[in-house]
Amino acid sequence: MSADFLTDELAAGFARVTSLAAIAAAKVAGRGDEKLADQAAVDAMRTALNAMQMQGRIVIGEGERDEAPMLYIGEEVGAGNGIALDIALDPLEGTTLTAKAMANALAVIAVAPRGGLLHAPDTYMDKLAVGPGYPENIVDLDAPAGDNALALAKAKGVAPSEIGVCVLDRPRHQAIIDSLRAVGARVHLISDGDVAGVIYTTDPETGIDMYVGQGGAPEGVLAAAALKCVGGQFQGRLVFRNDDERARAERTGITDFKRRYSLHELVATHAIFAASGVTNGALLRGVKTMNGHVRTHALVMNSATGSVLEIAAKYPR
Repeated sequence: MSADFLTDELAAGFARVTSLAAIAAAKVAGRGDEKLADQAAVDAMRTALNAMQMQGRIVIGEGERDEAPMLYIGEEVGAGNGIALDIALDPLEGTTLTAKAMANALAVIAVAPRGGLLHAPDTYMDKLAVGPGYPENIVDLDAPAGDNALALAKAKGVAPSEIGVCVLDRPRHQAIIDSLRAVGARVHLISDGDVAGVIYTTDPETGIDMYVGQGGAPEGVLAAAALKCVGGQFQGRLVFRNDDERARAERTGITDFKRRYSLHELVATHAIFAASGVTNGALLRGVKTMNGHVRTHALVMNSATGSVLEIAAKYPR
């Protein structure tokens, strides 16, 4: 499918959308109210999306319509004319981080031509991601995490101690952590925000070569869009805890519950990915108010043009 309309100008427009959501969330950061922070980001992102000349359809959002009145799955956004796009978004990735004014909260969005993004149900997903520059299929979702770290070390020609792996700090990941430490890999634990964890693999300066663990399936598609733009690799498998979650998957057209998804199955076409920092993080600076203006820091990637841009913007206070 042609994606000539996925221009860098369009990508910059979506970077602005994430920046406005980040500004709204940052205004209530540190108040200890996750719902307030999330709602602020949702409202700002929705308003910004509706101002764009497009026919947008949310395929990954805040939930199903009766569960989330704002930015629900299936909602149409945009001015109603122009290009037709599927949109995956997380207006505030890191609600707890924002409520506590902790690092690494983001506003995130990914867009593709209609049909380009997997309509991932709101379930868990086992995830394995590596950044660009490695041979295809160098890692395996079903292999021990330590074996994958050793494979990366061999490919880079370095000791395992020079391989950084990001893991969400949860009891369910203890076996993964133990496997990585047993081979000498450096384990970087994060408290929340596994979209950010995957994105770290796209930038060598973060020191993260691989992300592994179980997190939200919708966030897996968002993160895969970023990897699509830089040539990284991603493998995922949906995880179902009950019949209700299986029913959610069936409503999105998924019937093979054991399928292992590749990056190009999660993001089948060219895509744009944009993220803005809400609070300071390893990859992006957070929103900062100074000299009567609000400053933002965004990362925007476009697989159609191969561009990866950082945008430092200034808005009226």
